[in-house]
Formats: sequence, structure tokens, C-alpha cells
Amino acid sequence: MQVVDTSGRAMYWGTGRRKSSIARVRLVPGTGELTINGKKGDLYLQFNAGYLALAKAPLETLGLENEYDILVKAEGGGLTGQADSIRLGVARALCQLDPENRKPLKSEGYLTRDPRAKERKKYGLRKARKAPQYSKR
Repeated sequence: MQVVDTSGRAMYWGTGRRKSSIARVRLVPGTGELTINGKKGDLYLQFNAGYLALAKAPLETLGLENEYDILVKAEGGGLTGQADSIRLGVARALCQLDPENRKPLKSEGYLTRDPRAKERKKYGLRKARKAPQYSKR
């Protein structure tokens, strides 16, 4: 959804989810800065090049890495889940920006929500599938 802020700049929103983390992403015309929960993106993602590349991958696919600032409110889960949810949110926001962006993002798999989540623990077991040690006698 395109929203115009008080300074007249267009903003594009996207929500991403992965495991138990949720990222609300805003794309704002700018210089390519990544800000997560008010902190610089590289500081928040602990200078992990893999997480940073994951979060910015949709912009790099379209060649827009220096055109838009990414503002994120991420909550829940760990850094891996949050980085993946940011990627999905950015991809969805880019689809709002221009419907033509959908095809290259879809072919890269950036618009697919990863459904894997933690399996619940079952009674009588130690974890979701780990059983107590079997004793014959």
C-alpha cells in the first residue's frame, strides 16, 4: 500500500513472517540504508554478512539497492527468522511499488512464505519426537 508521509515522500509497506518472527517493512526513497527497530541494520544483525545479504536480496535482484531506505519493525524469533521475514516484507513492498516487479521476485522465490515452524511437544515424549530411553528389563 502506498502512503505519502508528511514530507511528501511515497512509502510502501510489506509484512513478512517466518517461524515466530514478524517484520513490518517500509520502503522509503533514499540511499539504501537499512534500519531495524531504530538501530542500523548491520549493528542489529550483528554484522553478519549472510543476514544483511538476505534482507537486501530483493532490492539487489531488481537493481534498486541504493534507491530506497528500508525501515523495519521486527519482533519475535531470532535473527535468522527476522532476516527471512524482512526479506519477504521487502519483496511484498516492492510488488506494491510496481506490479512489474512481481515476476522476477517470484522466480527468485522471494514472495514465498516459508511455512516451516517448530513442531509441538507430544505427551509421553521428551521433545516433539524424542522418546524416553527404552529399557527391556
